[in-house]
Amino acid sequence: MAVEPGGTRGAELRALFAWPRVLDRMKAVVRNGVTTFVVLTFTLWLMPGVRATDVIDTMGLVVLVAGVGAVLRPLLLAGVTALGGWGAMLLGVAAQIIVMVVALELDPSKRLSGWPTVGVAALLAVVCAAIFDWMVDSGTEGSFLKEARRLMRAIRRRQDRQGGGRMFSLRRPVPGTEPGLLVVQLDGVSEPVLRWAVRAGNLPTIGRWLRTGTHAMRGWHTGLPSTTPAAQAGILHGASREIPGFRWYEKDTGKLMVSNRPRDAAVIEPRLSDGRGLLRDGGVSIGNAFSGDAVTNLLTVSHAALPGRSARGWAAFMASPFGFTRALVLGVGEVFTELHQARLQRRRNLQPRVSRSGVFLALRPASVLLRDVNVSLVAEQMARGAPVIYCDLVDYDEVAHHAGPARPESMRQLESLDRMLGVLERLRPEAARAYRIVVLSDHGQSQGTTFRQRYGETLDEAVARFSAPDPADAPSAPAEQEATREPDFPSRPVAPVLVVSSGNLALIYLTRYPGRLDREHIDADYPQLVSGLAGHPGIGLVVVRESDGPVAYGAAGSQRLVDGTVQGQDPLLPYGPHARADLLRHQESRHVGDLVLISAVDPVTDEVCAFEELVGSHGGLGGWQTEGMLVHPAEWQITQGDLAGPDAVHRQLVEWLALLGLRTPEPRQQELTAEKPFVAFAEDGDGAAARLSHSRDG
Repeated sequence: MAVEPGGTRGAELRALFAWPRVLDRMKAVVRNGVTTFVVLTFTLWLMPGVRATDVIDTMGLVVLVAGVGAVLRPLLLAGVTALGGWGAMLLGVAAQIIVMVVALELDPSKRLSGWPTVGVAALLAVVCAAIFDWMVDSGTEGSFLKEARRLMRAIRRRQDRQGGGRMFSLRRPVPGTEPGLLVVQLDGVSEPVLRWAVRAGNLPTIGRWLRTGTHAMRGWHTGLPSTTPAAQAGILHGASREIPGFRWYEKDTGKLMVSNRPRDAAVIEPRLSDGRGLLRDGGVSIGNAFSGDAVTNLLTVSHAALPGRSARGWAAFMASPFGFTRALVLGVGEVFTELHQARLQRRRNLQPRVSRSGVFLALRPASVLLRDVNVSLVAEQMARGAPVIYCDLVDYDEVAHHAGPARPESMRQLESLDRMLGVLERLRPEAARAYRIVVLSDHGQSQGTTFRQRYGETLDEAVARFSAPDPADAPSAPAEQEATREPDFPSRPVAPVLVVSSGNLALIYLTRYPGRLDREHIDADYPQLVSGLAGHPGIGLVVVRESDGPVAYGAAGSQRLVDGTVQGQDPLLPYGPHARADLLRHQESRHVGDLVLISAVDPVTDEVCAFEELVGSHGGLGGWQTEGMLVHPAEWQITQGDLAGPDAVHRQLVEWLALLGLRTPEPRQQELTAEKPFVAFAEDGDGAAARLSHSRDG
């Protein structure tokens, strides 16, 4: 049937051949051709015994590579999608090599012969291509952005066909109009660090949002424990009281729980969930500790599994030359970068510092790979039109643990996360919904020399000095190993005095007794334990239950937490105005230790001494570790007061979902909203809303 020139097909053809689109395609073709030519020339030059040929032959090989890729890549992508999980990862790496191997085998010049030689050349070419593309992008993530757009358009066209649309369309999908919410968690980024980076001009994306007034930024108090699992239990489920630390011991089962271990996270989540989590009603959880009652869970610890066949973003990332292969190559570069940066710290005798070898050498490139995978999965879900998406990006937190929260290498990771926010912002026109973006953190980090470095003994050794001798030894695995190695409780005898550390927070359990003990019972068996720990210069607080409630002891005084009665010098003063409320709330946790320890904090530098070997730590109190941040659309008001605790952040996000029409407020939530008036943003002297919060560190 003929189509009138002014009809739909004519409009599509005009859009297809519009000069901007033609120019974009020409630029892409030229760039891909130049990249392939440079890579092949360099690869053939490196290969020993390759017969010399002229430029025309190499250009012919470039055309052949493009043709083979056009034929094989869709087939390989289909295979990657069908495999899912680990199969997608393995075939994704092989896909790029397969394309190059076939092209080299079909080369009329026959410059390479034999499968070993061709295979080595193909692998070398793929690696060189990833490096060359990274150099051309110059940190703009341009290639990654184009691949994500291509993925999103393919998904939306497929959804249109499944919904009864035409089988083939030349028109780009129109931007969605229904509202959606994208929440991106920048793990471990404190509000003071983010504020400083914005004011220094190092974060162009967030800085532009704040300076142009589209977004506002404020801090929020994370409370105790200041860890990712506790924060996400609150933000996603409104149940942070269920998490007493990153690790804890449960007397009723005799088990050491490690919250980032999939099997333990799967046990913990039912304790958190009441079916009304943040991500219910079609939400998506990506890279989080818990699901938030999401329908779709991708790389979520409590649902331990790699994305399956339905996650096209996973398959596309694995099969793309700008995806997994690129991330692997850049990950190797991260290892060498880390070795160089660690060497610089040693040569300059930079203090405080810790060893940056071992497990961390694998964690750093893994976090970069996970970041790119997560963004690809977010792009897919934006194209599918998920109403709310919550994604955790961990790059900064991993580096800051070992380098320090404000050191140059940590700030470079923060800058890379800002670039990824820019990528997500530029992908919004391709999405099936009109997404609003909220950026937040789960906690901050505090810097300091470790407890062992400063005092020449570990906390376990200090506890052993103040407790009665016992033949049973406490578990001696370092904290980093505990997170990945399964302890054999209860088959192995548990130490009678068990120390479980999370940053500069430690929980001490007297494991021979059921239930939580008060000081009278503790002193009966270990008369020097409480007083000895309270007097240690590296320990600022020892919290123990007494007959009239929990009491916080320091070296020169104590405070009864129930009513704030102080004897001697108040030990809570160095920890800020929220310390008493934080400790009281922490005491309500079901599996809190018989003793709770917080390390000392330097009143001048706000440095803490972590009980783990981490120069940047979080988990307890002191410094910036409890200062989270929240960047949100400027017209959205804060109704939850000072946002004290992750549960308050959960309630605020639920209200914003209701504002977008994505959530029906719970009856109790409606009552709370009616009782509390909206809280306006702080204003400058001229009446303009302050979008960069004032410094709280003087």
